[in-house]
Amino acid sequence: MAEHPPNGLVPQKRWSQLVTQESNALDLEPGVFTWSDPAAIARSLMRAAEASNRRKSSPFRSAMSMLTFYINRAGSRLSSDQLIRLEVAKDELRSLYGRSRKVSA
Repeated sequence: MAEHPPNGLVPQKRWSQLVTQESNALDLEPGVFTWSDPAAIARSLMRAAEASNRRKSSPFRSAMSMLTFYINRAGSRLSSDQLIRLEVAKDELRSLYGRSRKVSA
């Protein structure tokens, strides 16, 4: 586990990295969000969510939440190509769980 300051607070700019690395809900494969194959990213997230007995919601919601969290926290640091791959990975994840994308009018 990463070293934390004596007061137990996590430095502001690194808390999201710690969440991704030390998530108590899912054990993610190293570098999963940097992979070039969206289907492989989705399958890895699905495996992690299905294998976890520490998650608080359904496997689909846990996997999608972790992916969305990463996209939101990485923000402008993501290349446009990687952002597209991760958005496609969301669609792949929905497909793996037999869910369709909800489009609002």
